Amino acid sequence: MTLLIAIIALAFIFDFINGFHDAANSIATVVSTKVLTPFQAVLWAAFFNFVAFFISKYIIGSFGIADTVSKTVEAGYVTLPIIFSGLIAAIIWNLLTWWFGIPSSSSHTLIGGFAGSAIAAAGFHSIHTATVIKIASFIILAPLIGMLIGNVIIILTMYIARKSIPHKAEKSFKALQLVSSAMLSIGHGLNDSQKVMGIIAAALISFTANNVNVPDWVFLTSVSNVSDWVAVCCFTAISLGTLSGGWKIIKTMSNNITKINAIEGFAAQTAGAITLFLTEIWKIPVSTTHTITGSIIGVGAVKRLSAVRWGVTKNLLIAWILTIPVSALLAAVVYYLIGSNL
Repeated sequence: MTLLIAIIALAFIFDFINGFHDAANSIATVVSTKVLTPFQAVLWAAFFNFVAFFISKYIIGSFGIADTVSKTVEAGYVTLPIIFSGLIAAIIWNLLTWWFGIPSSSSHTLIGGFAGSAIAAAGFHSIHTATVIKIASFIILAPLIGMLIGNVIIILTMYIARKSIPHKAEKSFKALQLVSSAMLSIGHGLNDSQKVMGIIAAALISFTANNVNVPDWVFLTSVSNVSDWVAVCCFTAISLGTLSGGWKIIKTMSNNITKINAIEGFAAQTAGAITLFLTEIWKIPVSTTHTITGSIIGVGAVKRLSAVRWGVTKNLLIAWILTIPVSALLAAVVYYLIGSNL
């Protein structure tokens, strides 16, 4: 029971770190266009991160992404030491990338850590290959989808607003940015909170299967029956993390990729939100970081290709591709050093 409680605590810590690591995703453009101050922006984002719980619970009616994440490793190979090692590795990588201001994917860090520790413990056959391939493919597909939707939205928006007085249009779109930012924060909450739910659910299922007289609050045999306390705590942790902000990454996301105005900020946030809602329907855990970056690039490229700082984008892409293998390798090391002795 002690190890299980430690895993749950680590999962909430990771969720909190995920919040401040990814705070930049949903507020970068409203900060860049001076719609909100950084402090106002994180309050706004944190509130809608938590609103996502009620949407997932009472409107969507399921936590499909949590179920997908829990199946990264074949059920018969999931153990508490594997989950423990994966979480430690994911937390280390998230803190390192936050420190250096690299907007890497918390989602893929978690998946890589979970998979890497399982491989170290039981070999490659312990991985649910189809699930990992599907998740990994969206390292490329999520930003591409965001980019394409961003292209379409900015072109339509500029056409609709073509006869507007510039300063009035700017004022209107600054107000609309609040709506699009809220939508993006809801998408962030829906997607990222569920990843941690999936990890906790996998731990509870493993504990239930290998112990007798399991307390009711721990007992779980299927992700579809996960208790509300898990969901509420996960959505709360990511909201609190968002409140703490991630200013180094906000700088990269809001200024370094491309300069944007209120209309472009609205288009990028809306494109990112739509992409996240689509992947929620498809039950695919994607990176909010990848999604909004693709959307910002798509919007900036419509203005002119040279408006996008492709050197920065190339560095981001390298970090994205490295995240899963580096996290997996780090988790394997953690498992050999610590997990195998638990």
